[in-house]
Parts: sequence; structure tokens; C-alpha cells
Amino acid sequence: MEITNVTEYEAIAKQKLPKMVFDYYASGAEDQWTLKENREAFSRILFRPRILIDVSKIDMTTTILGFKISMPIMIAPTAFQKMAHPDGEYATARAASAAGTIMTLSSWATSSVEEVASTGPGIRFFQLYVYKDRKVVAQLVRRAERAGFKAIALTVDTPRLGRREADIKNRFVLPPHLALKNFEGLNLGKMDKSSDSGLASYVAGQIDRTLSWKDVKWLQTITSMPILVKGVITAEDTRLAIQAGAAGIIVSNHGARQLDYVPATISALEEVVKAAQGRVPVFLDGGVRRGTDVFKALALGASGIFIGRPVVFSLAAEGEIGVRKVLQMLRDEFELTMALSGCTSLKDITRNHIVTEADMHRPVPRL
Repeated sequence: MEITNVTEYEAIAKQKLPKMVFDYYASGAEDQWTLKENREAFSRILFRPRILIDVSKIDMTTTILGFKISMPIMIAPTAFQKMAHPDGEYATARAASAAGTIMTLSSWATSSVEEVASTGPGIRFFQLYVYKDRKVVAQLVRRAERAGFKAIALTVDTPRLGRREADIKNRFVLPPHLALKNFEGLNLGKMDKSSDSGLASYVAGQIDRTLSWKDVKWLQTITSMPILVKGVITAEDTRLAIQAGAAGIIVSNHGARQLDYVPATISALEEVVKAAQGRVPVFLDGGVRRGTDVFKALALGASGIFIGRPVVFSLAAEGEIGVRKVLQMLRDEFELTMALSGCTSLKDITRNHIVTEADMHRPVPRL
């Protein structure tokens, strides 16, 4: 069967993966309202394409924190990739590098920062969870920097793990042949079985609930890497992040896995962009499955987007080739959307190229 779009990988992953593993990747928090909304909110944004523009040459390249990449489509951090495929994060790193884009490695990767660096060249960011033991955090950040990682994506929406009912039902635990490779030598690499979700118990035991804005400043004292704050969905927190020295903001609701009934990230994006006032780049994470979604995010002011689930589903289906295909499909669709909207470079994509629900409810000025 010819795969023609990114979404088709989910059904293949569901067939191939053990139920506990598929449910871990696919599910959201509680009622999963935000999980659905992350997708559906995109469908309520419509295009205002411009015509009769020479679109014979289209340039999708962009610069993120000073690094030139081939397109504004990057890879979000997703944990435990070796549950999807034996090559796990190695495959994802190679696919991202081949596509000329950025991969973000999860703190909870099943391959270490050093192992991922050994796959060859590539621009890589490191996603950080802050553990109660700050020595562990400092050591990990230094290791990432030594391994050539270029930025820290600090996850700020997880002082506790969201209630993911599928994981509770399945009593989710990391399969025994796998470990949290970045923490292996620190005796924090194993996750114990639990009466509910093994991951929820691990987080409750290890992750620092006292994390606050002062810690964003503390991180800047231990590393020269720029810090992206991941998990911001309001104007208030955008301003605080910039005050705290963030180099960029990732608008994210953790793939709808933390607090249910928060808005879709595409719905929260414009508020954050307006509050940032161009002082730092703003990125979007969550719900992107089409090149049209990428265009909509950029039209609303994002400097780029990150994809998560499409990576693990395609990894489960076809390994590295699957991840390469997902990046290529999104790239091709995005290029086509640009052409059909009359945009030849990213700077041509403006707010006037789309119409949102909010716009439809505004009174139209009489000409």
C-alpha cells in the first residue's frame, strides 16, 4: 500500500506495536479533548491564497538560533523511541540530518546524548526535565554541550505527570531491555513497575515540582547554550520567559498529555507571538500533520514547527526510512501550499494569507 500522507502511519503503528506501547505514544490526558482539538483547530483556519505570482522557484530555508536549516519543520522531543523501533533515536537523528533539519533529543531517550552524537553530523537540541538532584541536571547539561548539542529545550509544563488513563490501565512501564540512557550511570535509568503508570510514579519521585522562573536563570549560569522554554501557552508567561532570558519559546501543550482542556497550540500561538513582540522566536509544537498546518503556523507568526507523534509512528512502521518519508511528505506539502498561496519564501507568508474563526467574528470595515 502506497502511503500518501503522514496520518496513515498511525494505523500501521497500531498494528505493529504492543498495545501498551502504542497507547503510550497515542494517548492524551483525561478526556483527550485537547488531543482532538490540537488537530481540529487547524481545520478551522482557512486560506486566502494570492494568485498570478511567479512561483517557479520556492525557498523554504530558514535560520533557527543562527543555524541554517532546509525548512521550518523540526523534530520534537519524544521519549523512549526504541519502544517503537530497535534503532530508536539513532534512526531519528540520521533522518533529521539527511533532511537538513533539527532533531530535539528527549531527556528520557533510550539512547544517550553521546550515542546520538555518534550517528554523525547534524544540528541537535536537548530537551531537559529538571530533576530534584540538581547535580544530575548540571552533569547532563554539560554532557549535552560536550556532545555538540546546540540548545536546551526546557520543558516547563510537567511539575507532575498528566493523568493519562491508557497508561494507568496498561500499567505502563519501560520494557525491561530498555533504559533511560542519559541517567543510566546515575542509577536513575530504571523505571519500576507500579500499581498505576510506572512513568507517573517515576516523575513523582524524581522531577522537581519546585521548578520556577529563577531556575531558568540558574540554567543560564551552567551552560552557554541558548534556552528555549517549552510549554508556554499564554501572553503572561511569554513576557516572563523573555524577562528570564529565554532565547525562544515553544508553544506546546505537551501533545495534549498534561492538562486537558487547554487550547490547541495553534489557537494559543497568536497570543504568544503578539506578547513576544519579535524579541525572541516563537515555535509551535502539537497537532501538525500536513504541510498546510505548517503554513498556517507560520502565517500566525511561528518561526518554525516541531513534530512528535508522526516521528514515532513512522519509526514504528518503517524505521529510519519512515521518518525520512514523513519529513519529505511534510516538506513537499508545505512547498505546494506556498506555491498555491503565492509565496516564494518564508518571509512572504503573512497573516493576510489566512482567516481564523476570530477574524470571521470581527466586524468587517466598510470600504
